[in-house]
Formats: sequence, structure tokens, C-alpha cells
Amino acid sequence: MSSDRAEIFERARLSITEEDDDKAMEIIEEAAGDEIDLMELLMEGFSAGNQEVMDRFDIGEISVAELLYASDIMKEVTDEIFRRTGLNDTPGPVATGKVRVLLATVAGDIHDIGKSIVAAFLRNAGFEVIDLGCEVPVEAIAAAAREFNVDIIGTSAILTSSLKEQKKLEQYLRKIGDRDKYITMVGGAPVTERWAEKIGADGYSESAQDAVKKALELIQRKKQNSTE
Repeated sequence: MSSDRAEIFERARLSITEEDDDKAMEIIEEAAGDEIDLMELLMEGFSAGNQEVMDRFDIGEISVAELLYASDIMKEVTDEIFRRTGLNDTPGPVATGKVRVLLATVAGDIHDIGKSIVAAFLRNAGFEVIDLGCEVPVEAIAAAAREFNVDIIGTSAILTSSLKEQKKLEQYLRKIGDRDKYITMVGGAPVTERWAEKIGADGYSESAQDAVKKALELIQRKKQNSTE
């Protein structure tokens, strides 16, 4: 990465950690003028700051009010970059693809940005996406999966304390006899491939691009298994 790009990415990070919404918007304008990839700026700059804020909240260094304000700025940043890049962030099933994905941030977790980015990438790859938002209980996720007859359930957990909800969903789906109906995918800062395997999820992705790739791979695998 060039020194100029590294410098603007660092300023993007700081605009989130220092909760400076005016500076964040100025950085987007500057990056666009310099023809810097805005999605890269979002993922490598602003998102790095967002992750730092969440980590600080997780260990008690900042208050809920500070977390919420930083999250609001990150939402403004994401919306502006989506607008400029043409990514689709419209709620609800908007695409015409045959594969339907249900997304939710689990109960106890207010973080919505990473999931929203994944939703945008999936929609632009042709998936239908139903986004339930954040702090969604497992019972509501399972009920929505039935209602919309989805193919994939994807859950996000950003706080370490909310990881247990992803495990709880796997257990709940088995309890009500629905687990085999869906492909389940998990993501979020503390989530790993090992965690996905431990709780019995079908897949894990560490980025929006990887989520699309993994979803396509898992759908293809399920189709192959159904014909054997």
C-alpha cells in the first residue's frame, strides 16, 4: 500500500475511533477525488476503526453512549459509500435470484454494519436477502426462516459475549426439527472456522467477498448431495 493510501486509511480509522463524523465525510470525498477504491477504504480504514471501538467496548473502556455514537457515524459512512459505489443496501428481498438468504445480528449485539455490507454484496451477486437487523433472538430467526422459506441463515456476532447465540441457534433449529432445511453460516470479529465447526454451522466467512464465495460453494454442495 502506498504511503498516501496508508495515510488516508489511517485517518479513516481515526475518524471512527475519535467519533468525528465531519472528518469521516471529508475523507470519503477526498478518497473519491483521488480515485481510491471506496470499498477498500470502508473495509480497511473505517471498519478497522469500527472494530477498535467494539473491542474497547467489549473490555469496558468506553460507554454504551460512545459505542452508539461511533456506530451511527459508521452507518453514515457505509450508506455514503454504498450510494457512491452503487451497492444495493435496500432492506428486504430485492433481488430475483433463486437462492434466498436470511441475515441477522444475534441477540445481545447491536452491531449492524458488517452484516449490512455482507447483505449488499450478496444482493449484488444475485441472492435474495432478508435482513432482520440486529439483536434478533434465535426464535425469531427460526420463525423468519420458515416464513420466508430461505435456503441460507447467516448470523453475525461481533461481541465475544454474543457468540453463544450462534451456538444456541444451531441447537434450537435441531430442537424444532428444522436444522436440515437450511445452510447455516456464521461471521463476526470473534468468529473463526474452528468456532463454526464446534457449533455445527455449515460455513464461516471473514469478509463480505468471502461470504458470497462461501454461500455459492455451500449451495452447490447441497445441490450435489441432493442428487446423489
